[in-house]
Amino acid sequence: MAMGPMNQEILWLGWTGLHMTPWKVIGMVGALMFGARWIVQFVASKRAQKPVIPRLFWYMSIVGSLMTLSYFIFSSKQDAVGVLQNLFPAFTAIYSLYLDIRHRGWNREKAWDQAGSSSPGDSSAGIASQPALSSPARGADKR
Repeated sequence: MAMGPMNQEILWLGWTGLHMTPWKVIGMVGALMFGARWIVQFVASKRAQKPVIPRLFWYMSIVGSLMTLSYFIFSSKQDAVGVLQNLFPAFTAIYSLYLDIRHRGWNREKAWDQAGSSSPGDSSAGIASQPALSSPARGADKR
């Protein structure tokens, strides 16, 4: 059985002692991206001083899970457990991104800027059709 080029060892990494194939690199980058999304969420929440999930979180979830999913499907690994483990997060992240775009709109200022830096009636907040809420404490936290 002949091995395809994506399942052959990357020779220039041989000096490191690592046995890496292009599919394994794709799988590892996907796993790192899927894990690093929590760092993005942590930084965004720290900046906002409240729990937030920026849009970048969903993009990283989709790309990371699809990269690891492709590793488990197309590499010589062909692991059904890995396929199941990455199939459902991909669909969930795609649906969550769809909801985020539908709720906040396609053109937001920045992925980080969902922390409430706009005024309650501002259309950039994503819900222009709802009336502005008045709260005396709302403006107190802006300095």
